[in-house]
Amino acid sequence: MYGAGDVRVEETAVPRIVEPTDAVVRVTLACVCGSDLHPYRSLPAAEEGVPMGHEFLGVVEETGSEVTGLAKGDFVVSPFAFADNTCAICRDGFQTACPRGGWYGNGGVGGAQAEAVRVPQAAGTLVKLPGDVDGALLPSLLTLSDVYLTGYHAAHMGRVSAGKTVTVIGDGAVGLSAVLASARMGAERIILMGRHQARTDLGREWGATEVVAERGEEGVARVRELTGGEGSHIVLEAVGLMPAYEQAYGIVRPGGIISRVGVPQYEEAPVGFGSLFGKNATLTGGPAPVRAYLDAALQDVLDGRIDPGRVFDAEVPLDQVADAYRAMDTRTHLKVMVRP
Repeated sequence: MYGAGDVRVEETAVPRIVEPTDAVVRVTLACVCGSDLHPYRSLPAAEEGVPMGHEFLGVVEETGSEVTGLAKGDFVVSPFAFADNTCAICRDGFQTACPRGGWYGNGGVGGAQAEAVRVPQAAGTLVKLPGDVDGALLPSLLTLSDVYLTGYHAAHMGRVSAGKTVTVIGDGAVGLSAVLASARMGAERIILMGRHQARTDLGREWGATEVVAERGEEGVARVRELTGGEGSHIVLEAVGLMPAYEQAYGIVRPGGIISRVGVPQYEEAPVGFGSLFGKNATLTGGPAPVRAYLDAALQDVLDGRIDPGRVFDAEVPLDQVADAYRAMDTRTHLKVMVRP
C-alpha cells in the first residue's frame, strides 16, 4: 500500500530464512481485514509501499535450524501476530505483547497478502492443521488467524456469561464474530448495533436477539429503552472510532464492562465521571492474543460446532486484491478472501 486507496501488486524478493527461529510459508489462502481499511483510508502517500496482510493459511516450505514441531509440507494457520509462545507474557495469555513477537508487514517481515511469507518465531506461532481437512472448512479455519478469535477475545475480556445482556457495536466481521462468541458463552440477550440487513440477518442467525439500526444518541437511547433504562451489562466495541466508543459508555450499565477490539483510531478518550468513573464501569480489551484461543477453536471448527467462515462473502485472486479493498471499503462485501 503506497497511500490511501493506492494498493498495488508487485514482484518482491522471495522470502528466506533470516533467523534460525524463522519459517517460510507458501500462502494458500489469505484475506483483507477490517483493520486494513484504516490505512486504506488514511495512509499518507509514500515512495515505498507497506506490505499488507496478516491472516493466512499455508504450507511450510522451509524451517530454520532452531524451529521444532514443524516440517516442510505441514499445513498451518498463523495468528495475525507472531510470538514465541513460551515467555512469561505468552504464558499469561497475551501473545500479542510477546517481547520477541511482532506484526506482519513491519520490521522487515512481509505481509500475508502474498504468495509466501517469512514467519518469525515459527514454532510458537504456527499451528498445524490436518493435511486432509475438508476444503469446505478452509474459510472457517482462516477466521482463526484473526477475525473470529478477535470477536471471541472481545467477549472473553468482557466476561460474557449466562444471564448477561451484551451489546455489540458494529456489524462487520469482528462484530458478528463477537455475537457468535457471546451466544456460545451463554449471554441471555445480545443486542447488535448495525444497519446492514444482510449482516444483521447473519447476526440474528448467530444469536443476536435484537438489532438496533440507530447510531449516536439515538442508538444509545434505543438500547437503554430495550434494557428498561438500565443499560447493557457488557458492551463489545468492534469499530475503533470515537463515535462507537461514545456509544459504548452511553450504553454500559453501572458496574458494567466495555471491551474494545476495534483498533482505536484516536489517542485520547473520555474516562472521567460522565463516561466511566461515575458508572464504576470497567474498560478492557486490546489486540486479540489469538494464539491463546486457537487450539480450542480449531477443534470446534473441525467438529462442526461453529462455522465462522460465513463472514466471507467474496473471493479474489491475488492480482485483484485492490478490488477486495474497494469492495470492503464501500461495504459491497463484508469480508473478502484472497487466493494466491
